Amino acid sequence: MYVLDASAFINEYHTTEQQATVPLVREELEDESAYRYDAMEGSGMHIHIPEEETVERIERAARETGDLETLSETDIRLVAAAFELDGRLVTDDYAMQNVAEKLEVAVELIAREGISEQRDWRFQCSGCGREFDENHDRCPVCGSDLSRKNPA
Repeated sequence: MYVLDASAFINEYHTTEQQATVPLVREELEDESAYRYDAMEGSGMHIHIPEEETVERIERAARETGDLETLSETDIRLVAAAFELDGRLVTDDYAMQNVAEKLEVAVELIAREGISEQRDWRFQCSGCGREFDENHDRCPVCGSDLSRKNPA
C-alpha cells in the first residue's frame, strides 16, 4: 500500500500498487491536483483515518527527533496511516522522512533526493547558548528564543 502525500498529486505520481491517503490531503490541493485526488478516490484509492493512539505515537516520535514543530497535522496523520497500513509513505518532505525512518516506515521519493540519515535534532538558545533535547516556546533558563540545531 502506497500512502500519498499532497506532493504525489501535485507531481502526478503514478504507481500500479494500491494507494491510500488521508482526508486532510484533499484540503491542501487546488486545481488539477485536486481533480487528480478526486479521480483517484473515485477509482478506488483508500481514504484512511488513523487511530488517535497511532497519531499520538507519531507525535512522540516526532518530538524525539525534533521534527514535531515542522510537521502539520496532515503530515502526522500521513505518517500514522503509513504506519498502520504497513505501507510505503510517498513524500518529498524531509521532516516526514526523518520521523518515518525513526519508526521504520518505508519511504518512496517523488521529485527530490531523500534524507541521507535519520536525525534527532537539538535546540539551542539564542541568548545563553544552552542546548536542549526538546523544543520549548522559550529558553527555560533565560527566556530567549530557541532554534533547531543539527546534532552532528
